Amino acid sequence: MTETPTVVAVSGSLRDESTTRLALRHALDAAAAAGAETELLDLREFDLPLFDPDDRDRGDAAVLKRTVRDADAVLLGTPVYHGMVSSALKNALDYLGRDDCENVTFGLLATAGGGEYGQTFEHLRTGVRHVRGWTLPQEVGIRGAASEFDGDGEFRDPDIESRVRTLGRAAVANAFVEPRAD
Repeated sequence: MTETPTVVAVSGSLRDESTTRLALRHALDAAAAAGAETELLDLREFDLPLFDPDDRDRGDAAVLKRTVRDADAVLLGTPVYHGMVSSALKNALDYLGRDDCENVTFGLLATAGGGEYGQTFEHLRTGVRHVRGWTLPQEVGIRGAASEFDGDGEFRDPDIESRVRTLGRAAVANAFVEPRAD
């Protein structure tokens, strides 16, 4: 019998009507359908003061660290602001270190109001590498995200829905993969 993987999604959007959160929920639905236990970490619900390296355990930092450390795969979702990750997600990532992320599988998702998200993925990949996590080759960027969902939170474009669901399934399929150094 194989172990049931845990896939956690971290939503870096603080917006009430967040397309990032909607897309992550779709990815988690696909992960659950593939056999994972899932959890959405909505940073709106966390007390994470601005990161202070002299006090790394403020607010809900311990909960964030434990949840990521215990996950088999983590999906990071962010809106794109000025070509970068949201400040909420960046702040949460600052609390995480190698002890929390080493050899953890990360999937990346970005929602853009306009068109570009490539630099955002580069920032996320760099951050994940620095804490010795590793990223899936599947990344999902959604351009014009506000118009990609209907009133019920469902995707209008089946191709985007397919890519988001593939990200969720890939997180499950690679949850227990450990990078080899030999």
